[in-house]
Amino acid sequence: MFVFGNGESRSRVDIEKIDDIKVGCNAIMRDFRMNHLVCVDRRMVLEAVENKVNDHSLIYTRSEWHKHFKDHKRLRVVPDLPYVGNQRWDDPFHWGSGPYAVLLAAKLCKTRHVKLLGFDLYSKNDKVNNIYKDSANYDSSDKRPVDPRYWIHQISKTFEIYSNTKFTIFTEDNWQLPKSWKKSNVLVDSISNI
Repeated sequence: MFVFGNGESRSRVDIEKIDDIKVGCNAIMRDFRMNHLVCVDRRMVLEAVENKVNDHSLIYTRSEWHKHFKDHKRLRVVPDLPYVGNQRWDDPFHWGSGPYAVLLAAKLCKTRHVKLLGFDLYSKNDKVNNIYKDSANYDSSDKRPVDPRYWIHQISKTFEIYSNTKFTIFTEDNWQLPKSWKKSNVLVDSISNI
């Protein structure tokens, strides 16, 4: 199973050539067919249900947004968090599409091997690192990047809880693995090896 974030490193790979089950985030639906699409921002859910490219994808969103689209047969609620925490980043409403996509893949994956691409976390400069910047529902390219601390913590919790699943992160050379992601079930590999 392959999970696609929207970090700019993802643009180096032809996703169409990947045969795995695909879990994507938000606007990836504009360009590629996904088996499962995670959109926890209300604007992105609206765009997803109107998008014809992914008319066979299951779309996952928050229960708060799901109730507004009850007639949409492909819409599902994102999985419940498999832990309880007392920090703001442990609140399900503060989980973004990327962390939820990794959690969903971990729950669905029968082979116990989840591959991640486009989870860059960090910007190479002081600007937004997202393939879809300057497009509808996304920040402009001159904005500061999102602080990745929440994403790092939340994805780390999935790695920890799904310790029997192998997670391979395909990334660019010299990318820094967050300290909390240094677990025996987490591997880093070069994008060129996809």
